[in-house]
Amino acid sequence: MNRTADKRRFWGDIAAFAALTFGALCMVGPFVWMISTSLKPIAEQYDMRLIPQTTTLENYPRLIEIMPIHLQLLNSFIIASISTFGQLLTCSMAGFIFAVVKFPFRNLLFVLLLITLMVPAQITVIPQFVVFRFFGLYGTQAPLYLPAFLGGAFGTFLMRQYFLTIPSELAEAARIDGASLARIFFTIYLPLAKPALAAFAIFAFMFSWNDLFQALIYLPSNMEQTTVTVGLALFQTQYAGQWPLMMAGSLLAVAPIIIVFFFAQKYFMGGIAMSGLK
Repeated sequence: MNRTADKRRFWGDIAAFAALTFGALCMVGPFVWMISTSLKPIAEQYDMRLIPQTTTLENYPRLIEIMPIHLQLLNSFIIASISTFGQLLTCSMAGFIFAVVKFPFRNLLFVLLLITLMVPAQITVIPQFVVFRFFGLYGTQAPLYLPAFLGGAFGTFLMRQYFLTIPSELAEAARIDGASLARIFFTIYLPLAKPALAAFAIFAFMFSWNDLFQALIYLPSNMEQTTVTVGLALFQTQYAGQWPLMMAGSLLAVAPIIIVFFFAQKYFMGGIAMSGLK
């Protein structure tokens, strides 16, 4: 019986390893092909070989000559960083209030907040556009990060779930010692929520970095102020068929996301795991 169980466990592990390997290849394959295509000259862009016959880096400086992608990458980084900071600040505060502070209709308000996740973002586009245009912010980068300082349902839910895993006795003891809610939040709860903050920071940064819809509305034509997603979209319409250049731009656009996730994956996994305990 033990040998039979060991054999089943062995073949089960082999099957699981094969399935995970196949899934990893499916995920990594497009990135490898993107890198390979970005290193090909235009004359060999339709060559189906994974390893280019002629390897060149000329696509990258040529891309910078055609469009100011270095400025667009900087714009995307600045906008995504400010937006991430705003989301972390406001959503962590809201999550702390819903998790620690007891007030009337707390659960009802939290449910209503979660219901807003089902509301399409396109519904609020026209009211936001009218407001930002009234204040003279159309054509600036402000509309891309100011809404982040108003919080969000997903971030509030994620932070609330993590704060619920922290023993409530810590807050009660601090209140007995005379600490205010702000001091409890900044000195006790926020330092303990580093894994959840890291996980949410990756989500917020990725969402802001990949946002094409809002940037097309508020920064449609200024190539030096717009984001890299808009720059690549406009580049594809003007230089259709030049795939090595397009893949070079796509690689530059996705590289910061990969770098951020690589350095924060430890906290990302921990934050996701702990946020689902309650």
